[in-house]
Amino acid sequence: MNPASSKKFKNPRAQHDFKGRTCSIVSVGSYVPERILRNADLEKMVETTDEWITSRTGIRERRIAADDEFTSDIAAKAASRALTKARLQAEQVDMIVVATITPDMLFPSTACLVQQKIGAHRAAAFDIEAACSGFIYGLEIGQQFIMSRTYDTVLVIGAEKLSAIIDWSDRNTCVLFGDGAGAAILQNRPGSHGLLTACMGADGTKAHLLSMPGGGSRCPATSESVAARMHYLRMDGKETFKNAVNAMYTAAKESLRRCEIDIRHIKCVIPHQANRRIIDAVGERIGAEPEQIFVNLDKYGNTSAASVAIALDEAVQCGRIQKGDLVLLIVFGAGLTWGAAVIEW
Repeated sequence: MNPASSKKFKNPRAQHDFKGRTCSIVSVGSYVPERILRNADLEKMVETTDEWITSRTGIRERRIAADDEFTSDIAAKAASRALTKARLQAEQVDMIVVATITPDMLFPSTACLVQQKIGAHRAAAFDIEAACSGFIYGLEIGQQFIMSRTYDTVLVIGAEKLSAIIDWSDRNTCVLFGDGAGAAILQNRPGSHGLLTACMGADGTKAHLLSMPGGGSRCPATSESVAARMHYLRMDGKETFKNAVNAMYTAAKESLRRCEIDIRHIKCVIPHQANRRIIDAVGERIGAEPEQIFVNLDKYGNTSAASVAIALDEAVQCGRIQKGDLVLLIVFGAGLTWGAAVIEW
């Protein structure tokens, strides 16, 4: 028997909620903007080279949204694709959760704008902010509403227009990020274990490692804050790298432990697509074989909350994930935040 397809695993939630019901991802969808920004293009913008970017990050190109294309637009397109695949109408959605650090505006929520764009007039809607970890946080939130029978259909979206907050004169960060969105439809699917467990964590003492200082109540927009370039993303790359590897490894091991399985039982590992060196280091530490790990970083760069959502959709589309397979998602982001989830597809 192929270990990856074995049903001999534990559902940690079953022993805690006898009246609840399972929650499965019944459909996924994604969208990336048309414009491609290649490493060769960045060579003309900042002091860098294609070889330097590729060798240190694994990124070859990324997608950039049009000037009149916003996070809500990107999110709505991914959501519509997921709904079409699930053969659902927008009116059937009970709740929309959008994970993003690049909302159209501080308020109202991007989720409310998505609700209007797709016509999900019955749905409750709100945003969450957990940076690159947002999609797993959103899945876990959505699952609670399915398990408790509060809602039947939950739409979870990770969406970002990171190009709007990137300092294109900073060669250390502008080469890393791109725009895009991924969406998942959550429902109870009889006979399926669905989302088995999610391990989430945070360490606010390291919030300074990855942040955008300007724009909030601490530093509202002023001519001085704009001149100081405080409304752009800032990152301590070396420390972020070290913390990412440790946190992702710990979360992955804990999620596997809760299900009483090891990495051999996982058919597809989808790590946060931030840096190829991080992906390789995490994969090695958890004992995953190269063929288990799904990577699309080279095409899209780091799309933050959209990262694993886009990768999940692509893995399903290309046949890397089949019904009954076990999937491991692993994420890390600003906050610092991290998480891992085990899913029976």
